[in-house]
Amino acid sequence: MHYVYVLRSVGNPDKTYVGFTNSIDNRLHCHNDGKSIYTAKYKPWILVGYVAFQEEFQAISFEKYLKSGSGKVFLKKHFLQASGLSSEAKSKARA
Repeated sequence: MHYVYVLRSVGNPDKTYVGFTNSIDNRLHCHNDGKSIYTAKYKPWILVGYVAFQEEFQAISFEKYLKSGSGKVFLKKHFLQASGLSSEAKSKARA
């Protein structure tokens, strides 16, 4: 299987990361060990969610989508806000 995953920084909850892998556990360990230049600064990370695909090209396409403008909106609405993780959503709820 091929996975698109969403991580959230424990120390900086507004920081999220979207990635693609064949092994979520191994990839999460790499992020938390500081082996990725994109995520090392905000470690440790927790897994917010993932989507599994049989075909690699589908996973790569979905990852690219989640990193696009409309994909980021989708991500906040369906992954982060539903989990109570979006600080923007919390701010709007207080207003």
